[in-house]
Amino acid sequence: MQIKDIHNVVGSEFQQVNELIHAQLASRVPLVEKIAEYIINSGGKRIRPLLVLLTARAFNECDERAVKLATVIEFLHTATLLHDDVVDTSDMRRGNPTANAKWGNAPSVLVGDFLYSRSFEMLVELACLPVMQILSKATSVIAEGEVLQLTNVKNPDTTEQQYLDVIYGKTAMLFEASTWGMASL
Repeated sequence: MQIKDIHNVVGSEFQQVNELIHAQLASRVPLVEKIAEYIINSGGKRIRPLLVLLTARAFNECDERAVKLATVIEFLHTATLLHDDVVDTSDMRRGNPTANAKWGNAPSVLVGDFLYSRSFEMLVELACLPVMQILSKATSVIAEGEVLQLTNVKNPDTTEQQYLDVIYGKTAMLFEASTWGMASL
């Protein structure tokens, strides 16, 4: 089985997510749109939104609420990428220059903040307190994972558990929130 076979299960909903992503990037500030479009179009697989949609399909609830939640998850993930590239002083991501390499750190962080804020605007539209709780907790854990990584940089005494805690915070938490969020919607 290939990823395209999995995409086919929720193909029309996945297309709706892509359309909503681009619609929700609208801003009265052109640089916000430019940077956000750049990072969104940089070639990610959108696995997390796919998980939301597949979970929704499993619950027979693959509707506009699932599409909106999948978009929220993608925006949260994209915001973390923008922030992570600044923190790590990365110049390349997915074979392309990072946003911070093209536009600088401050615009990259602020567009990441915009994506976080837009995510929470869409969450409010869903009007589902359990989902808001799951995703607000997830964003806290993600931030803690990033800080934990910083505290372990160049530390040869980093334990396996500390490394796993970083991975959980930076990566696994949003995967977890993708499925639990949909199950709570």
